[in-house]
Amino acid sequence: MLIVMDQKATPEQVENVVAAIEARGYTARPIPGGERVAIGILNNEGPVDGSLFLGLRGVKDAIPVTRPYKLANREFKPEDTVVCVGDARIGEGSLTIIAGPCAIESEHQSLTIAKHVKKAGGQLFRGGAFKPRTSPYSFQGLGEEGLKILKKVREETGLPVVTEVMDTENFDIVEAYADIVQIGTRNMQNFSLLKRAGLSSRPILLKRGMAATIDEWLMAAEYILEGGNSQVILCERGVRTFVNHSRNTLDLSAVPVIRKESHLPIIIDPSHAAGKRDQVIPLSRAAVAVEAHGLMVEVHHAPEEALSDGAQSLYPEQFKDLCVQARSVYDVLHGR
Repeated sequence: MLIVMDQKATPEQVENVVAAIEARGYTARPIPGGERVAIGILNNEGPVDGSLFLGLRGVKDAIPVTRPYKLANREFKPEDTVVCVGDARIGEGSLTIIAGPCAIESEHQSLTIAKHVKKAGGQLFRGGAFKPRTSPYSFQGLGEEGLKILKKVREETGLPVVTEVMDTENFDIVEAYADIVQIGTRNMQNFSLLKRAGLSSRPILLKRGMAATIDEWLMAAEYILEGGNSQVILCERGVRTFVNHSRNTLDLSAVPVIRKESHLPIIIDPSHAAGKRDQVIPLSRAAVAVEAHGLMVEVHHAPEEALSDGAQSLYPEQFKDLCVQARSVYDVLHGR
């Protein structure tokens, strides 16, 4: 249930409605909007009788919320959520491009790639310090040393950094270094991790699980939002199918569905979807065409030497071409 307050409702009237909701054993979540305040009712086991609140002063309407994901639902918050990191506004008015290597391998490697990313027009730098790998024998990342390298990248280039957290034990240290904390596909339903992310002051980039439905993905986001962190960015990275011409199948249809159902920004990771370098730029153009809010792309100055996912990493010149082409598509869509 969503209680919509009148435009002229006073703070005292909002507080009275919150008190009335909580007196009935529910949780009240005020949501300030551009024109009016709405109050979400959470932790109700069944339907809520809106007539209980319609008579209160300052209340304009009581709207049932039809989806199980309440806080992520556009019915709950009609306005788009915009996540601001550095100069990037993810979710509004521009195309955000995040790029960097799959894994942080060394200071030289990271700074070299970061300088190429910034020169080409990338707004944020991505790189894994902790790497979840299918094989226990694969490179697992540099850990805290990798986080220190990411800090160096931010200091020298000015690019905010995005990196993945794998468990609650390492959340504090990742949070201390990262500008955006990523929860990867294998952890999309790691509920302890999601709850911890809900307590974070950092924006959370939540990747879709490789076999997750849209509802499951949004319910994972709900855990973070319910914990009090409103800065959630969704990332579609391909789902597992029976094809072998690409690593995964990029679900571009998820973008218009998410934009209709949710106020949260959605970006696309074409690198993990493709698994092959030659597919990344075409998929990026397509992602922009279906109105994704941004891209997250893997770039490496020497991908043949990469310790992780070299086959899907773009060379710097290819990334430069991607930025030009993606922004050209964006400009056409927006009449620029």
